[in-house]
Amino acid sequence: MDNAIKYTESGSICVGVQLYELFARVDVTDTGIGIAEAEQPKIFSRFYRSQAVCEEEGVGIGLYLARKIISDQGGYIKLHSEVGTGSTFSVFLPRSAQIL
Repeated sequence: MDNAIKYTESGSICVGVQLYELFARVDVTDTGIGIAEAEQPKIFSRFYRSQAVCEEEGVGIGLYLARKIISDQGGYIKLHSEVGTGSTFSVFLPRSAQIL
């Protein structure tokens, strides 16, 4: 969410939740700068900073930590992004029996 705000100077950010039988999906979609296809496999690496955003504050640990925490909970994160169009980060987390 922080990155969506940081890299969407003007435009919109949308958060959606979809519940399925075994998991929940949370989408964060923005109309920000987008992420180049060649960089997408790298953005979850610890301390990775894209040249496209080197002027912005940050150390490149946020997405790494997000993926680690999500993974530790039995989930995963996916990215769909196009430069100049924006990005959607989808987080998939298992549902426990208590959350019905």
